[in-house]
Amino acid sequence: MRIEMLCTGEEVLSGQIVDTNGAWIGQRLLEAGLELHSRLTIGDRMADLIAAFQSRAGVADVVLVNGGLGPTEDDLSSLAMATAMGVEQVLNQPWLDTIEAWFSRNGRVMTANNRKQALLPEGAVMIDNPVGTACGFRVQWRGTWFVFTPGPPHELKTMIEQQILPWLTAEYAIETPAQLYRMLTTGQGESTLADSLKHITIPAGVELGYRASMPYIEIKLLQRRQVEQMAWQRLLTDVRQALGDSWLGDNAYSVAEVVHQQLLESKRTLTTAESCTGGLVASNLVDLAGSSAYLDGGYVTYSNQAKQRKLGVSAVTLTEHGAVSLQTVIEMAQGARYRSETDLAISVSGIAGPDGGSADKPAGTVCFALAYEGGCVAQTLQFNAARLGRNGVRRFAATIALDMVRRHLRGERVLADYGYLPRIDQLEI
Repeated sequence: MRIEMLCTGEEVLSGQIVDTNGAWIGQRLLEAGLELHSRLTIGDRMADLIAAFQSRAGVADVVLVNGGLGPTEDDLSSLAMATAMGVEQVLNQPWLDTIEAWFSRNGRVMTANNRKQALLPEGAVMIDNPVGTACGFRVQWRGTWFVFTPGPPHELKTMIEQQILPWLTAEYAIETPAQLYRMLTTGQGESTLADSLKHITIPAGVELGYRASMPYIEIKLLQRRQVEQMAWQRLLTDVRQALGDSWLGDNAYSVAEVVHQQLLESKRTLTTAESCTGGLVASNLVDLAGSSAYLDGGYVTYSNQAKQRKLGVSAVTLTEHGAVSLQTVIEMAQGARYRSETDLAISVSGIAGPDGGSADKPAGTVCFALAYEGGCVAQTLQFNAARLGRNGVRRFAATIALDMVRRHLRGERVLADYGYLPRIDQLEI
């Protein structure tokens, strides 16, 4: 079964907005055992829309068309489909009644151009939109189903979940659903990871792929045919072992997700003490519902004075070793843990750049410490500030800080060998 997607809109094509709808649809289809084969973005131009429909008719089984169903002059999807097919647009009276009732219910005056949203190509099957005024529709032409959806994400998602996915799975029998298994990594380049995995035997029916999204690289195992369970488990074990310290977890989009689940299950508590990351470590956890069960709080101590006042870092330590030092982050982590009375505390202090570095501590130098009952472990890593940029260093540092927590909770070595992140120094007390 071949499913393709056409995204319409000048604002998407010109980069004014990001096509999050396309990404969501691709993920949601795969979760349902269906694959999206291609995605094309086109502008709000009648000739281009017609040409796109004509080129996909008879090629794809299903084409999902997103956008262009509004009431304004540049919303051309329905008219373009009718024109391509050589049919007239027909007024769908039930949907016009729905639109009129919506405006009346919300105390608004319906303008004449909203009537356009009830005009569908002749022969089209209407798809209800319970949260908006633009109905969807599907029409079959030259053996291809064209399925039209509105642009607003909440309208699209409601329509996909409630109507389009049930129709797709009923219309097309899926003998062997596609399954994507993901392994999250950090600290190694794509070529290095590929070299580490090249000797692994991949069972028939499985494809190995990579997706880079700094600071992560995701290893993708796409299973298109049923694989014997023992061979599948052996493959997962072999891949994890080959990834080594770069492996963060399975089927997670961030290390924060992994740490979040670990802390919930272990009933351990955590506090953060951050300088150069400016609260990113805590923010990554707060993004996840339920983090209040383990996250006591976070300290953002950007200045030396704040480090002393809020965390009890010694003035002597700051004078002798500097804010970016193992000694300082150890005192930050210990002070945060003591003040919050938590099981764990993670601290970060560094030079995100592009300025502020020195010969001894260039931009990209970042120190970390994890304090726990009975000890504290710290390290200094050197990030490539010129390549990553200021915010890239901050995001990467937040990832490493959380990975230190993850490794401690798993009973592993807290200090990992990430490959292209040189460790300048380390200290354990």
